Amino acid sequence: MAASRRRARLTAVAAAVATAALTAGLTTGCDAVGKAMDCVQTADSIADSVTDLQQAVENAANDPTQADASLDAIQKNLDRIGDKTDDADVNKAVDDLNKAVANVRTSLKNGDNTPDVSPVTDAAGELTKVCTS
Repeated sequence: MAASRRRARLTAVAAAVATAALTAGLTTGCDAVGKAMDCVQTADSIADSVTDLQQAVENAANDPTQADASLDAIQKNLDRIGDKTDDADVNKAVDDLNKAVANVRTSLKNGDNTPDVSPVTDAAGELTKVCTS
């Protein structure tokens, strides 16, 4: 149920960002719209990966490789968004999320099958926030 609420919230955020991006495009050009949409789409993908990570950590005893796969997906999306923006707030949010992901990876490597993923969730929320403002 929490996943469906999160997905509904992300859909609403994406719709709001799309509207804002289109409005911004009328005054700032297509390049700004493209960057805003890239940011939103990547933030949405990251949110999905964070949800997957949370589920993977809950099921770590059954399949510890799921958490690594989710972290890899987040990292790939972070690399993509980091390459496409020069916005300082977005770059800071990406850096913070990278650090949170690295901490979870370290915890997993050190044998913690149930690492605290709340910093990843918080950092992903911040990225979504800066992509929509």
